[in-house]
Amino acid sequence: MSNHYSDPRLKIFALNSNKPLAEKIAQTVGVELGKSSVRKFSDGEIQMNIEESIRGSHVYLIQSTSSPVNDNLMELLIMIDAMKRASAETINIVMPYYGYARQDRKARSREPITAKLVADMLMTAGSDRLLTLDLHAAQIQGFFDIPVDHLMAAPLIADYFIDKGLVGDDIVVVSPDHGGVTRARKLAEYLKAPIAIIDKRRPRANVAEVMNIIGNVDGKKCILIDDMIDTAGTITLAANALSKAGAVEVYASCTHPVLSGPALERIENSTIKRLVVTDSIYLSPERVTDKVDQISVGHLMGEAIKRIHENRPVSPLFETKHIMHND
Repeated sequence: MSNHYSDPRLKIFALNSNKPLAEKIAQTVGVELGKSSVRKFSDGEIQMNIEESIRGSHVYLIQSTSSPVNDNLMELLIMIDAMKRASAETINIVMPYYGYARQDRKARSREPITAKLVADMLMTAGSDRLLTLDLHAAQIQGFFDIPVDHLMAAPLIADYFIDKGLVGDDIVVVSPDHGGVTRARKLAEYLKAPIAIIDKRRPRANVAEVMNIIGNVDGKKCILIDDMIDTAGTITLAANALSKAGAVEVYASCTHPVLSGPALERIENSTIKRLVVTDSIYLSPERVTDKVDQISVGHLMGEAIKRIHENRPVSPLFETKHIMHND
């Protein structure tokens, strides 16, 4: 590797959820991935071994808690414990996708708050910092008593659409629900475009029902933005509603392509022209269909790791490359 990082105390380890992204992050930083092995006992218990000394090292541990969520979460907790016992100086969790984040408050009686539970588990296991990307709700940062660096994919998604010439008044950035308005407004700022909101009622989990559209989309090219797309029910209903309301083209974008169950089939059969996602969650090649464009967050997260390690500000990473080139 040509660009070796100068400080040998910075080490990056990857678990099993997203090795290709971990490779890109390590390449950006200029280090080789640390050597470790994950095996399973025959009953499914996870056995882990770090195969190099990390004594006194600042360790960055890359793991998205995507499907299989519980396996990936347990792998992470066990690895944190191993690193703590191996005398790492600091244990920094790099979690491109923070699972269990949707249950971030008690919406009904007798519900758990799993986003807080996961935060407690990570801290109790021994992590010193969290670097994450587009949390389901920004307030989840407050569940941690350790520093949280919360990156955003909006600048990268904006760059994709700017490069395609999708900017200005002909474009409308659409939030598929009221909760995502801040996210839509941020993307709209980058694209110098107005926003619209889908007013949606959800009768029960994973079932969405579109009501009406707030804002003018007639004759416009629409870009839907969400933090994650799971079963794609919400986003495809929204896209079809926009087309009915006179939108000439509909694009969809999200940071985390959970894409479970009927998601890809729904997207293929919808009026969505392209779905733009990041690689925060690993998608096997057969799941990257002709409609799906994947952009990498490897460089973004690698840069963040370098800045954190060197005690430099992370805030410059919140601009698009077009803004940065204009400086």
